[in-house]
Amino acid sequence: MIETLITPRSYRYASLLASPVIGAWLAYRRSRGKEDEARFGERLGRPSLPRPEGRLVWMHGASVGESLSLLPLVARLREEFPDAHVLITSGTVSSAQLLRERLPAGVQHQFVPVDRPGAVRRFVRHWRPDLSVWVESELWPNLVLETAARGTPMLLLNGRVSRRSATRWRRAPHLSRPLLAVFDCVLAQTEADAERFRALGARNVTVQGNLKNDAPPLPADEGSVATLRDAIGARPCWAAASTHEGEEDAVAEAASALRRSFPDLLTILAPRHPERGDTCAELLESHGLTVARHSAGGAITPATAVYLVDTLGELGSVYRLADIAFVGGSLAAHGGHNPLEPARLDCALVTGPHTENFLEAFAALEDAGAVARVSDARTLAAAVRALLDDEAARAARAAAAGEAARALGGGVEAALGLIRDHLEQPCGRNARAGVLGG
Repeated sequence: MIETLITPRSYRYASLLASPVIGAWLAYRRSRGKEDEARFGERLGRPSLPRPEGRLVWMHGASVGESLSLLPLVARLREEFPDAHVLITSGTVSSAQLLRERLPAGVQHQFVPVDRPGAVRRFVRHWRPDLSVWVESELWPNLVLETAARGTPMLLLNGRVSRRSATRWRRAPHLSRPLLAVFDCVLAQTEADAERFRALGARNVTVQGNLKNDAPPLPADEGSVATLRDAIGARPCWAAASTHEGEEDAVAEAASALRRSFPDLLTILAPRHPERGDTCAELLESHGLTVARHSAGGAITPATAVYLVDTLGELGSVYRLADIAFVGGSLAAHGGHNPLEPARLDCALVTGPHTENFLEAFAALEDAGAVARVSDARTLAAAVRALLDDEAARAARAAAAGEAARALGGGVEAALGLIRDHLEQPCGRNARAGVLGG
């Protein structure tokens, strides 16, 4: 197969030849509002901020979850090395919006450059990081190898590679092995991830905990939460959070069925992509459900059946309002979203069958009896109904979820130890010379 012939050099040439296609893809994203017009130059490797003087640690997280998982680590790093500056890159508008609200002093954000040789070269030459930290699995070959060619020490944290991705990487061994070999150390999420990384050519692979397990409870505006609580009053309430296309159908069916037993039930729906708010509202109303939309300033009234939270950064409020939380991305085959976020905020948990993105977390929650699995609208309604009917069981499951979440910590300290070692004893900058010549 042609993949076996791909090397760093041939990939670089191919990405040059594909420049018109990449440009068209970026234009399409801009037309859909998926690029920040004011900062679009960053995607072309043209930074909008100066490089600060002194040591710079560059951390890359692809999207919202990966980027936010870095914040506890960044806070600890700034405490221990107050003279070290931090740059975080990500690729989505939503991650940039949330980071803008939450980044501490001394930390900057830029959009990651598109993986064209010129763009990544401009980016790396401008920022000249003293240490590069990558999170999870988004490894752009040109950017990784250009960084390595400068001799920058590189770490991969929260490393994750699915069986399917590992199979794909194995088809291109002359690219995957040089790509992974430049990382000085890989902290994998699970033993299965670690074994796949080793088989693909990574070195110094260990399992030391997950950054996402150490995150603090999601923030929320206390005044807004209090106002919403007053509006909800004594009504029973459950939430379906981070849902994807197809899952809202099941939520709408479950909500309709549940209201036959609990006529004053309030369902809170927070789709993963808030721009789908119009579609979700139409779907809910087609099931005869009265909808109030957060984005439109809609108020929760006694007639409201569903409160549609179609804005970013509101999950902290959602999980504080609901006693029961269905974790989305798990009925649709998206691998599930982070169940520890609702667990930390006293929710009894319900999930679908697709939870491979958080295997360790879901395994711990299941061992603790803290989560129910469902497969469709009917079983979703049954699971929520059982919890609404039994307050003691609901409280016990929420308590078990919180305890399991607390027991899963440790990833931040392990990652900080690695960063400390590299900042105190930096690798020589000639260590990876010539890596792009393969």
